[in-house]
Amino acid sequence: MREDRLSPFRDAQTDRSTASEVPDTPQTRSPAYRLAFADDDFLCRDELRPVRLQLELLKPEMIMTEREITSTIVMFGGARIPEPSQKHTARTETLANLSEYYDEAREFARLMTEKSNQTGCRENVIVTGGGPGVMEAGNRGAQDAGGCSIGLNIVLPHEQAPNLFVTPELSFNFHYFAIRKMHFLMRARAITIFPGGFGTMDELFESLTLIQTGRMDRVPFLLFGREFWEKVINWEALADAGTISDEDLDLFRFVDTAQEAVDIIENWEPAPPRDEIPGR
Repeated sequence: MREDRLSPFRDAQTDRSTASEVPDTPQTRSPAYRLAFADDDFLCRDELRPVRLQLELLKPEMIMTEREITSTIVMFGGARIPEPSQKHTARTETLANLSEYYDEAREFARLMTEKSNQTGCRENVIVTGGGPGVMEAGNRGAQDAGGCSIGLNIVLPHEQAPNLFVTPELSFNFHYFAIRKMHFLMRARAITIFPGGFGTMDELFESLTLIQTGRMDRVPFLLFGREFWEKVINWEALADAGTISDEDLDLFRFVDTAQEAVDIIENWEPAPPRDEIPGR
């Protein structure tokens, strides 16, 4: 809690502490007596969903604002991609071969964080989903550079703890996928997509749709691994079918190396959001 409060009223933290020390009686043991904001059972009721959504939006936003973080570099990618020294553990040969992108992700994050460090960890801060695979590589590269990075974890039935390379003070956890996605993009200066599965595809297409429809400024949108992406998605077929326009294929670029991605980001000319959708 901030110590520079200007309000003359007694603060909530003090009252929560005082309420926990009241005499033990049938009345004070009743759930009805609990302070509403200190009552976990109450906060988890279905009717409180709007409040929980607001809290998940506010908490990371307030913390990042207090740290004066103004822009981020988003790294999406597969949790199953191993680091090269562990490629023998991969389930398939293809997955083992994708381990090269662990190193590219790590190097990309290192290079971008070296630039972020010059701003005091306020601009171009690496943000990942906080998990293993490409996410781990991103946070690890930031640590290699001696900088900070953000991890946006989400509670899953099988989820593990955040990877050990996320800056602890910037390690967040979410219940709502939608709010987590907002935090990925609210400060995004660039979006990078490494090979991945359903989750990565979801993040790719939702982000790309926001840019395609003009709901978001155009930023560098970089797909690492042309061979992978052209194999799993037939982009030209979408344009040939007319379900997207030829101009939509210019919204993203393929890259294969960390340095190539950094060069595009550094030489990017700011572009406003679209004011129309080509082909409609």
